[in-house]
Amino acid sequence: MQHTYHIHGMTCNGCRSHVEETLSKVEGVTKAIVSLEKAEATIEMESHIPIETFQEALKNDGDRYSIHKQGEHHQHAEDKKKKQPKGIGTGTFYCPMHCEGDKTYNKPGDCPVCGMDLVEEQNLSAISKAQWTCPMHPEIVKDEAGACPICGMDLVPLQPDLSAEEKTYKKLVKKFWIASVFTIPIFLIAMSEMLNNNPLYNIMEQKYWNWVQLVLSIPVVFYATWMFFERAYKSIKTWNLNMFTLIGIGAGVAWLFSVFGMVFPEIFPNQFKTQSGAVHVYFEAATVILTLVLLGQLLEARAHSKTNSAVKELLKLAPNKAQKIVDGKEIEVSIDEIKLNDILKVKPGDKIPVDGVITEGNTSIDESMITGEPIPVNKTKDDKVSSGTINGNQSFLMKAEKVGSDTLLSQIIHMVNDASRSRAPIQNLADKVSGYFVPVVVIISVATFIVWSIWGPEPAYVYALVNAIAVLIIACPCALGLATPMSVMVGVGKGAQNGVLIKNAEALEKMDKVDTLIVDKTGTITEGKPTVETVGAFNEALSEKEVLQYIVSLNTNSEHPLAEATVKYGKEHNAVILKSEDFSAVTGKGVEATINGKKIALGNPKMMEYAKADITSKMKDEAKSYQKQGKTVSYLSIDETVVGYVVIGDKIKETSAKAIKALQDKGIDVIMLTGDNHDTAQAVASELNLADFKASMLPEDKLKEVEKLQENGKVVAMAGDGINDAPALAKSDVGIAMGTGTDVAIESAMITLVKGDLHGIVKARNLSDAVMKNIKQNLFFALIYNTLGVPVAAGVLFPFFGVLLSPMIAALAMSFSSVSVIANALRLRTIKI
Repeated sequence: MQHTYHIHGMTCNGCRSHVEETLSKVEGVTKAIVSLEKAEATIEMESHIPIETFQEALKNDGDRYSIHKQGEHHQHAEDKKKKQPKGIGTGTFYCPMHCEGDKTYNKPGDCPVCGMDLVEEQNLSAISKAQWTCPMHPEIVKDEAGACPICGMDLVPLQPDLSAEEKTYKKLVKKFWIASVFTIPIFLIAMSEMLNNNPLYNIMEQKYWNWVQLVLSIPVVFYATWMFFERAYKSIKTWNLNMFTLIGIGAGVAWLFSVFGMVFPEIFPNQFKTQSGAVHVYFEAATVILTLVLLGQLLEARAHSKTNSAVKELLKLAPNKAQKIVDGKEIEVSIDEIKLNDILKVKPGDKIPVDGVITEGNTSIDESMITGEPIPVNKTKDDKVSSGTINGNQSFLMKAEKVGSDTLLSQIIHMVNDASRSRAPIQNLADKVSGYFVPVVVIISVATFIVWSIWGPEPAYVYALVNAIAVLIIACPCALGLATPMSVMVGVGKGAQNGVLIKNAEALEKMDKVDTLIVDKTGTITEGKPTVETVGAFNEALSEKEVLQYIVSLNTNSEHPLAEATVKYGKEHNAVILKSEDFSAVTGKGVEATINGKKIALGNPKMMEYAKADITSKMKDEAKSYQKQGKTVSYLSIDETVVGYVVIGDKIKETSAKAIKALQDKGIDVIMLTGDNHDTAQAVASELNLADFKASMLPEDKLKEVEKLQENGKVVAMAGDGINDAPALAKSDVGIAMGTGTDVAIESAMITLVKGDLHGIVKARNLSDAVMKNIKQNLFFALIYNTLGVPVAAGVLFPFFGVLLSPMIAALAMSFSSVSVIANALRLRTIKI
């Protein structure tokens, strides 16, 4: 029998082979073939095996993958997502080397592929509300201060539990000190053999000192560093060979050789024996290697905690209390008690608790932690404010519009976490090398032993063993694996602190190669805050007041920024709003509806063409005088006759000209595409020294322009803020959304600029350049280190310079190679973008 099932949870070829192996071991299965691309398993069996049997097999194997009948997996994936908790203490963990892509785990441990400690994701849900406990009765936990119901003592604030990251670090510190206490005496005993008239031999013979070394080594091997051997065993069992495979074999061979040498000395050649007849032992090599590797893990754990420091800094911005106004009174509430439309009071110096809009008062707000801009922003009634930003020296009232995971701060943290776990295409090179790395190193180690035992000087076997172990120990696939993820994590965090949100690592890599930037006009180059400058009538039978009335009545149904500007202007001029029917918006052209039985249309010349209303040359000339000043003119038609117009201005952002100049200096061609008319576009382009621009562009025209440039070999970035930009944003190599724009644009983009101005693109380019340079430095170091280190450990310098590398020095070099890669990545925290 043959059945095909869907497999959920696979992200790489290692997953595929692992699932295939697990399913093949199920009793009654004759053959199992798993496809990563189709996420399918085709299983041949002697007789029917229930799907529950396969589900049980995968569950017992760690529950990382699941098997379902075709078409049933979507619901399961959703259910699993809902069940999986987020945040400190509740557990979302990931591999720092991203061995299985963006896969996460719900408990601490080590990666099943590379063996490294899993790192805990930082999340807003980690910030719990304040709780109080009794120092005498810790079982008493209350949500507010007060007295203990048992003994009457004042309750004290409950100290939060340590994060998994901190627990891992403290556990490693404890194990390192235990390993050091036992390793140092072993090292001193072994080194004393080099002394003439060794004073230790006056106490007892060398063979007894060997037994002392064995006893001292047991806590190091079987407690402090036993996890390395567990990881090595697991890596060989699953054939996911990694750094711990090499350490386990190298240190394990040295320790077991020493034990056998003591217990069965007669089976060893004389070359391995000392003058006293005892076999030379290597307890000091095994324990020093393991302790130094443990030191490397310790330093890595501390360095890892700094790579996600940007997210930790963002988490600190989130307050856990707020002042809520209820029936005119202030009451203190926890953040998670705030609901939509609650009125909150923000006092001077307080952090703003949630996203919302000011309903009363005015102030200046420090938004530097989200936008990267140091100058406080003045805010007044109806202005929006964001969670985590800091109020200036005046109180104000605000209405909550976004709470919990919907706030900007929460979305930034979520985006940074996702981007930090994503893989950059450049990592594929490291993955290819790592796939062959460990087997090749083991082959070189065996070859080293053979060559030294045949052609090496006396005692040849001793030289052969020591050099073979040195080869295993010095090789470091982790330095290669960490080269890209560490730089990406620090770079993404750095971007978030400067208002540049990166959706994934691929965006960083592609941004470095961009040579053409397409920018939209409204809301990207301009402020996107249009204002009505004048309303005019072409028909003497219709007054300007009536033209405005029709325009406002039509636009009350529209959400377009230009429509909002006309409605605001109409309200200021007391325009009476008429009832409209059959309203429809025509993308890239305008709007139409029926008012008082008349067919009304408002929009650009293409809209007038759509409404079958002719624009006379006199009308065009009148409109042109405004358009040459960079203004937008919309025409109004009633029953297929153009009767009036509205002139709308939109100020160019102060940063636009400087940003465009900076991008052009970097060799990037900047092209403006706008739905506005040619004269308005020409005026804006002239002010910004833009040679390339195209006007009257519909969404499909922008999309075609992106495709055309890509066909000509250009790497295209597109910056926009509206729904009409979404197709081009999605098609471009790098889509850049203005954070002030629509959700659709932000969803379609790979990079989002919180502040929403072109200077953010300069920051994104500088960040991309720095991250890619850092990744290349890391990869170069990792490749050069292994390319030079392995031959030196094998002894290639011995015939020329008499230089050999001790396995202990090899262990030190290996430990610091990973740490140095992380340290180099951490330099990105100090760059100025």
